[in-house]
Amino acid sequence: MPRTMTITGTRSTGHRTLAEYRAMFEDYLRPFAGTGARFHLGGASGIDSLALLWLAGETKSELVVVVPATLTDQPGDARHAVETAREADRLVEVVELGGQTRTPGYHARNRWMVDRSQMTIGFPHAASGGGTWYTLDYTASQEKPRLIVPV
Repeated sequence: MPRTMTITGTRSTGHRTLAEYRAMFEDYLRPFAGTGARFHLGGASGIDSLALLWLAGETKSELVVVVPATLTDQPGDARHAVETAREADRLVEVVELGGQTRTPGYHARNRWMVDRSQMTIGFPHAASGGGTWYTLDYTASQEKPRLIVPV
């Protein structure tokens, strides 16, 4: 069973309820969230923040948030999720890559996480395109397993 995972997903999460996301995380993250597990999360709005808060509150897994530039460059709701996890002493590390807050920076962040993970769990909203699929495709190009959970 993989011990180090990247989580990637859509920023557009308003089409489902919080209870639905919690149920998805229970079904698709919990099996990987045992003792010694480490999750890399992108520190963005949407799935990144929802998964971070769920993992921080429901598991003992190690949590690493990785941002393309600095944490202050992230949206307010994403910063709040990171601060909530930090105040609960649930973050192992916040990695600020110091890059761009545009597509090249997000792709670099996603590659950084995948390069340090054994698998990727993705929660895409669209059938193709976007950062989630970029990350899932990059994972496949590295011959690492992917779990894809459409939302």
